[in-house]
Amino acid sequence: MTCTNCGTENKPGRKFCASCGVALSVSCPACGAANEPTDRFCGECGTPLATSVAPDERAAPVAERRLVSVLFMDLVGFTAASESRDAEDVRDLLSRYFDVARTVVGRYGGTIEKFIGDAVMAVWGTPITREDDAERAVRSALELVAAIPALGAEAGVDGLAARAGVATGETAVTLDAEGQGMVAGDIVNTASRVQSAAPPGGVFVTDATRHATDAAIAYEEAGPHELKGKSEPLTLHHALRVVALRGGQLRSTGLESPFVGRERELRLVKELFHASADQRRTHLMAATGVAGIGKSRLGWEFAKYVDGLADDVYWHRGRCIAYGEGVTYWALAEMVRGRAGIAEEEVPASAAEKLSDMVARFVGDMEERRWIEGRLAQLLGLEDRVTASRDDLFAAWRRFVERIAQRGPVVLVFEDLQWADPELLDFIEHLLDWSRDQPIFLLGLARPEIVDRRTGWGTGRRGVTSLFLEPLDDATMEALLHGMVPGLPEAVGREIRERSEGIPLYAVETVRMLWTEACFAETGTGSNRRVPSRTSTYPKRFTR
Repeated sequence: MTCTNCGTENKPGRKFCASCGVALSVSCPACGAANEPTDRFCGECGTPLATSVAPDERAAPVAERRLVSVLFMDLVGFTAASESRDAEDVRDLLSRYFDVARTVVGRYGGTIEKFIGDAVMAVWGTPITREDDAERAVRSALELVAAIPALGAEAGVDGLAARAGVATGETAVTLDAEGQGMVAGDIVNTASRVQSAAPPGGVFVTDATRHATDAAIAYEEAGPHELKGKSEPLTLHHALRVVALRGGQLRSTGLESPFVGRERELRLVKELFHASADQRRTHLMAATGVAGIGKSRLGWEFAKYVDGLADDVYWHRGRCIAYGEGVTYWALAEMVRGRAGIAEEEVPASAAEKLSDMVARFVGDMEERRWIEGRLAQLLGLEDRVTASRDDLFAAWRRFVERIAQRGPVVLVFEDLQWADPELLDFIEHLLDWSRDQPIFLLGLARPEIVDRRTGWGTGRRGVTSLFLEPLDDATMEALLHGMVPGLPEAVGREIRERSEGIPLYAVETVRMLWTEACFAETGTGSNRRVPSRTSTYPKRFTR
């Protein structure tokens, strides 16, 4: 048999050419008859045939210039730690480290380009380009370096840490490449050198990366650095924390405190959320603590985290209020209004139209749509008459949440549940009991008084995890204050800590009030402030 591609004579019965690998005959998918490789239609039945492509005729990889962000990260102290450990233990630790890196990078929409020893290289901007790729890369870097100490503690490696560098710029990208070889150019070398300059547990970025991300990321200057392979020093910036939603949305315009002392609690909330999403299980995290202990801050940190994820998450938030008319399901109604884009004081006709459009987006069946829409209208007070029983209302509201969950994970955050009407708590328990196989994650934030309304809240029920937030210790409170006001006099900080008794909100609000009352004097531009060295300088209500 003669190959039509290279002319080689092949033995009878061969299906592929021994020299070039091209098919010597093509079987008809309809009748099975053998046809020449160049035939476009079957000679027996006329069915169109798929033509083979010679190896040398296949399309070459396509490269183009793209704006990308490259992340480099490696472990600090790993080489020394591995010398005294069993080889299998070292391999197990590296495997878990790579799994964490792969998971975190994937959640933020990045792609692992390669693993080199204990180093990880990831890229954003290819194959999919997003306008916030640089921000996603920095968020991922912060998440990764924060996760490594806990990983080391689990493996019995004390002091294990990571450092990371992120560089952003144009480079050559191979569009159809998978894994190694996607990105090439100076940006890769730059990211590696930036990472080597970062301290353990730190994330350094270039000028371009900071300019693209500083609306949502807090930075401090790291100064110029002489980097290997660079003719001139590069000015680097130390990424500290995420302070807003993507693109800087909802960023505080005032003095924001660092998030300290609740890292383990936040990590638990994240893990439970992802378990709910991955396993399609409804779950409630019941977080309880006294006023000012940090429940709302925990919810805010979780909101910023979810907002940065690449996959769609349907976020809802509602606050329970202590008194007023029609407050029984206020928090749930607030969630529905937020999903539909309905303002609190919107006229009924406009609100009803928006509600109808919103329900239509998630519910396909017309009969079910009318049923759900009518019950949601009652929830929002758009219908004067109560036409359905409580069980019917609960079923419709639950079904609506489930229909959203079919699109992606759903988060319902209930704040101030200590003010919740017992019927709202009944609905939450109804959701847990009936929506068992749905990716619905509920975060309930409440003061301890909630047990007066519902005995045993957060305990003794399937799909519920309880968390009690304790006061912060003195060292953590000190870190909180100095994170807000570097150089705070020891006497002032000690007095604020003593009066706060481990309640972070009290300390934060005290500092903010002193800030706004000009007890902190300007000393130039920016956020540098000079604080009084004696407590007598403060208003009397803070010193008596």
